[in-house]
Amino acid sequence: MANWLAFTRAHCSIYRGTRGLIGGNLIGIQMLLLTTRGRKTGKSRTLPLAYVEYKGEFVVVASNGGAEKPPAWWLNLGAAQTAEIQVRGERFAVEWAHAPREERMDYWRKLQAAIPAYRMYRTRTDREIPIIRLQRCASDAASGWQTRDIEQ
Repeated sequence: MANWLAFTRAHCSIYRGTRGLIGGNLIGIQMLLLTTRGRKTGKSRTLPLAYVEYKGEFVVVASNGGAEKPPAWWLNLGAAQTAEIQVRGERFAVEWAHAPREERMDYWRKLQAAIPAYRMYRTRTDREIPIIRLQRCASDAASGWQTRDIEQ
């Protein structure tokens, strides 16, 4: 666990420092940085997540590697209406929603084509793995997050 935490912190630092030039693409998989607020602590938590762009949104999956428990970031996101993401050199507030139930398989096909490991994760658990759509907030003032373009 300590090694994973160190890797995550390093990844976030390098991603931010290079505006996603390093760390924005890992072995062909697009990465973004998601910042949520801890549902218990209120502290900001940032971690890199694989994503695909689909229907004009950033789509992430709360797979937790196929574990029975959902990832902590998903619990934090679920307790809030908004979060912040960094995609390459831009940081902005986002609102989230589940993928529409009737379109889940379309989303899974798109995700599995870009991130083949998701196929395996789905077989490891009986829980329905959440597919989350992140969309830029229409009103950043209402979200509590500042929208900004990161300068080098």
